[in-house]
Amino acid sequence: MKRILVTGGAGFIGSHLCERLLNEGNEVICLDNLFSSSKNKIIPFLSNPNFEFVRHDVTFPYFAEVDEIFNLACPASPIHYQHDAIQTIKTSVMGAINMLGLAKRVNAKILQASTSEVYGDPDVHPQTEEYWGHVNPIGIRSCYDEGKRCAESLFVNYHEQNDVKIKIIRIFNTYGPRMELNDGRVVSNFIIQALKGEDITIYGDGLQSRSFQYVDDLVEGMIRMMNTGNDFVGPVNIGNPVEFTMLELAELILELTGSKSKIVNLPLPEDDPSQRQPNIDLARKKLNNWQPTVQLKEGLQNTIKYFDQALKNQ
Repeated sequence: MKRILVTGGAGFIGSHLCERLLNEGNEVICLDNLFSSSKNKIIPFLSNPNFEFVRHDVTFPYFAEVDEIFNLACPASPIHYQHDAIQTIKTSVMGAINMLGLAKRVNAKILQASTSEVYGDPDVHPQTEEYWGHVNPIGIRSCYDEGKRCAESLFVNYHEQNDVKIKIIRIFNTYGPRMELNDGRVVSNFIIQALKGEDITIYGDGLQSRSFQYVDDLVEGMIRMMNTGNDFVGPVNIGNPVEFTMLELAELILELTGSKSKIVNLPLPEDDPSQRQPNIDLARKKLNNWQPTVQLKEGLQNTIKYFDQALKNQ
């Protein structure tokens, strides 16, 4: 049994990670200030004696004896991270400093949940880990993009100066059950609009592309990365290399829901990337042949079922 701290553990991805770690027999401390998450996601775990929930903001120091830290704390959807841009930057940067300080004190291994947004609106396609990115440092998305880029720099410097055992993953678009109803990201938006019979809103011409990874595949990649030897720190892309346009996604969701919703086009938001697709050769090589196994249609069916029930429970 390991004692594992998960910051942002009550979030969409964090709750799935906590569940997996508990199922593997670990003791889990879930740290979350519930800014963009919900305690409902972790209610099933509260009766587990190996689970502890602590309401805490990572911009303030936290002390605990742990073996591993998964640093997921940070709002990840544009609606949430743009709501309080300064807090978003502080969460990424000060949160990283505080968690790295804890890892240094207790000699814990720590994983940073970075993001494909460090690549910005890429002029290299697909994106490899060697690509430095094309990011607007003062744009509407910069509080998230640059906060995560700075956090990666902090992790690397704590590793090189203080021998902290670090892991860095770059998460590409992820979806699945337990996403928030007001998440604001494309999969949840399209599903809710389809289920309600509302117009499905596509920004731009709908030909911009994304890759969509089911949350179970991401969690598997995170755990494999944490279990690699100390000689490999990353960063490593964790995402689905199969690319879909926004129009293809909308049409598939309409098919799976049986919705009569119409597709309408709205202006493209500022700094919205035109393409996002990971090269996962490094993940396959270093993470024991890791690659996504859940197909988009199967994952969407699970997610639609979740949202359908969540809407009925409102």
